[in-house]
Amino acid sequence: MMRIVRYLGQDGVVHYAAEQPSGVCLDIAGNLLQTFEVTDREAKMVKLLAPIEPRVIFGIGLNYRGHASEQGAQLPPRPLLFIKAPNSLSHPGDPIVIPTHLPSTEVDYEGELAVVIARDCKNVTRDRALEFVLGYTAANDVSARDWQKKLGGGQFCRGKSFDTFAPLGPALITTDDIPNPGTLRIQTRVNGEKRQDSNTSDLIFDVPALIEFLSGSTTLLAGSVILTGTPGGVGMYMNPPRYLKAGDVVEVEIEKIGVLSNPVSVENKYGA
Repeated sequence: MMRIVRYLGQDGVVHYAAEQPSGVCLDIAGNLLQTFEVTDREAKMVKLLAPIEPRVIFGIGLNYRGHASEQGAQLPPRPLLFIKAPNSLSHPGDPIVIPTHLPSTEVDYEGELAVVIARDCKNVTRDRALEFVLGYTAANDVSARDWQKKLGGGQFCRGKSFDTFAPLGPALITTDDIPNPGTLRIQTRVNGEKRQDSNTSDLIFDVPALIEFLSGSTTLLAGSVILTGTPGGVGMYMNPPRYLKAGDVVEVEIEKIGVLSNPVSVENKYGA
């Protein structure tokens, strides 16, 4: 069992560490995607970061039966794929920033299980798919619904790829502690109010199916992150819709992984 965190150290360098049952974190030497080992050095942490810096972020839409049901959609015949740009990565505790330069008034949360690929793979069969997984973390596939649905020319990428729209964390849990990613409870809360409460058993295409599909005739690179879809309960399909606003706090909690928490703020129109 290993619970891996990524952090900015007192030396100004980014490190990985293994969180111990006591809560102490011990530095990791080596490369997570190659060979690494846990040292006896205690981590000197300044800031907790997203547990991986993704090569690419794949998103899967409409992948929970409950989410399909709340919008009256038919189940898709194959995974609905989109890509979030790497700039959308955000860290635990950092704000989700509502855009104002390209303004959105419909920023929504989507709590999701994220899968991290351990090594390059291609044409992987379902029965071997989990051999290529490094571990799992929690994600929030933040979505500007107006840009996703009405303003993006029929493509999802604009509405999914604003800065801060892919929080990941708080830790990466290796596959020996989660041998079956298809039985995990997943919840999302906004200001303490439960909005999503489901289980990964409700996935239409489970993790092995997604890896088989994404690696088909395509090299799935080590360090890729797959966001597996969101359950029912998103703000867009509430009556009336309830979108995020400045001052909100969004928490995504996944069994065995923990809580990913992010406040919400508004972009400074005249700066970054």
